[in-house]
Amino acid sequence: MMKNPHPARRRVYMLLGFFGAFLLLFFAVLYDAQVVHGSENRAKSITSNTASETVTASRGIITDRNGKVLVSNRLAYTLVFDKSSFGKDGGALNDAIWRLIQLCQELDVPWNDTLPLTTGVIPQLKTAARSNAFQEYLKDNELPENASASELIGALRELYAIDERYTTAQARLIAGVRYELDGRISYTFAEDVSSELISRITDGHYEGVTIKTAAARVYNTKLAAHILGTVGAIWQEEWRSDEKTGYVGYADRGYSMNDLVGKDGVEKAFEDYLHGVDGRRLITTDENGKLTGELYTRKPQPGGTVALTIDIDLQQVAEDTLASTIQGMVDKDSNERGGAVAVVQVGTGEVLALASYPTYDLETFNQNYEELAADERLPMFNRATQGIYAPGSTFKLCTSVAALEEGIITPTTIIQDKGIYTYYKDPQPMCWIWRQARTTHGRINVSQAIVDSCNYFYYEVGRLTGIKKLDEYATAFGLGQHTGIEIGDESGVLASPEWADAHDREWTDGQTITAAIGQSYNLFTPLQLANYVATLVSGGEHYEAHLLKNVKSYDNSRIIDVYDKGTLNEMHISESTMAAVTKGMHDLTHDSLQGAFSRCVVEAGAKTGSAQVGTDIANGTFVAYAPYDDPEIAIAIVVEKGGSGSLLANAAVDIINAWFTRGGSSASLGENTLLQ
Repeated sequence: MMKNPHPARRRVYMLLGFFGAFLLLFFAVLYDAQVVHGSENRAKSITSNTASETVTASRGIITDRNGKVLVSNRLAYTLVFDKSSFGKDGGALNDAIWRLIQLCQELDVPWNDTLPLTTGVIPQLKTAARSNAFQEYLKDNELPENASASELIGALRELYAIDERYTTAQARLIAGVRYELDGRISYTFAEDVSSELISRITDGHYEGVTIKTAAARVYNTKLAAHILGTVGAIWQEEWRSDEKTGYVGYADRGYSMNDLVGKDGVEKAFEDYLHGVDGRRLITTDENGKLTGELYTRKPQPGGTVALTIDIDLQQVAEDTLASTIQGMVDKDSNERGGAVAVVQVGTGEVLALASYPTYDLETFNQNYEELAADERLPMFNRATQGIYAPGSTFKLCTSVAALEEGIITPTTIIQDKGIYTYYKDPQPMCWIWRQARTTHGRINVSQAIVDSCNYFYYEVGRLTGIKKLDEYATAFGLGQHTGIEIGDESGVLASPEWADAHDREWTDGQTITAAIGQSYNLFTPLQLANYVATLVSGGEHYEAHLLKNVKSYDNSRIIDVYDKGTLNEMHISESTMAAVTKGMHDLTHDSLQGAFSRCVVEAGAKTGSAQVGTDIANGTFVAYAPYDDPEIAIAIVVEKGGSGSLLANAAVDIINAWFTRGGSSASLGENTLLQ
């Protein structure tokens, strides 16, 4: 039998066992700390020089339909103002703000200030002072809700302890920054700041200021400013939600206070796609502030790549021909004008080009904002989607379809133009040819009436059809309604007794016959007119006008979204109606418009319009489509004070030729074109 070991020896064995186990545990912990979690623990070990920070994700890029990059990113610096170091010392905070403002004024650097009070010696209230968001701000801070500008300045002085050392104008500027900081610790004071400003900031005299890296937008084109839009810091009124309007603020959408967001155009419309997911990292620095290490706890995910329906080469032609057409008119009479072009793909609703004149340069938008805002020509106003104009004789196409489809007339119905329409005692309007030459168009059918743009014919047809049916068809064409375009648009006005009654306007029998020729209260956007023609020549397939083609991940590895909505409605226009209407449009290009369309590379159809906006002033309107026998594109052009729509025919031909003579495929987008 085995003897039991001596008690003393047994104790030694036990101690050796415990010591061995301890060593194993020690080395296991050491391995985990230095190998498995080594980088993280090394970052944490220097506690005095370790910080956790947000890494802003790059914003997604924007391309045209062929993959040409329109908007990308570059490395830039933003200036963030943080009030946390000031505690409750409002006076010190105000002084720091004023020093920073003075520096920005000296270097001509714009900063973010959305307080709805003008700056200057005598501040005035802006329209936004009546917004729900600002009224909530006043209520939250127990400020007078209906105060005058001077009263509000006084109240803000008291609220933010802005002492009398500061003038009214200075107090207004300080209050603007305090307003942006309300409910926030920090905010982006200025974006894309210069190296000169950075060097001045780092001299130690500007407390509360931090310089952060960011991705600034790069505009690879000077075109499509009204489409692409701008980005900027989150404004105070954008940060908080508004229960009254249902607006969900960026604070409740997972955004950081210092994020840049889309302000208008595509940048705003597709914000959810373009805005990436921020990352987090631990950084370590030495006693001199030099970066010694970093560890990503969550890597940033760049925003998606948004491909638009726009063809940037066609956009170039649309903007150039619109500008040259208008400038030619201005050179003759020195009257400033604006105008717009819209080009829509038939059968899809894709917007191929959208031009507004005058325009501006997105690259210099921030620097030139005050000048642009003061320009009486309204260069920032998107006339293609926001401008509403009487369609003039371009509406006669709708009147023709309504009358033909309802059996009021047939393609062979003849109406005698008598010069003066005398059915009503009052009014008794004249056909344009009678007014100009005291002659008539004689006996004509609907196709010839389109060619001649005979008002008398359409007075009679409009009366017989009635305003109810005219409006029914106009609505089916999308006139007087939002087009659905993602950047937003005006709905316009579709003339009707109901609209007149709702707006305290008079409606008479004479309104019906003038509505039939595109006058009365009718007001439509150029985009509506283009989409209306696209719907017509497709046989009645009405699509939403849209800019989104698809969205891909930043590295193009997967498709996030594709526009795939079907028709909004289908009218099923008969072949006989289509033939009669399109014949008139085609014949017009070989009649009075032959001079322009003789150089068109394909057969096309068109209709002119002229809408009176004063005694001697008329806007010019023009619609066209091509090819005549297999429609692909529809065009609408409007020029303010443009006179006869026939003067716009050459511009339409330029656009048609550009589309049907375009070259091969454009360079496609490669991977990793974003700042990571």
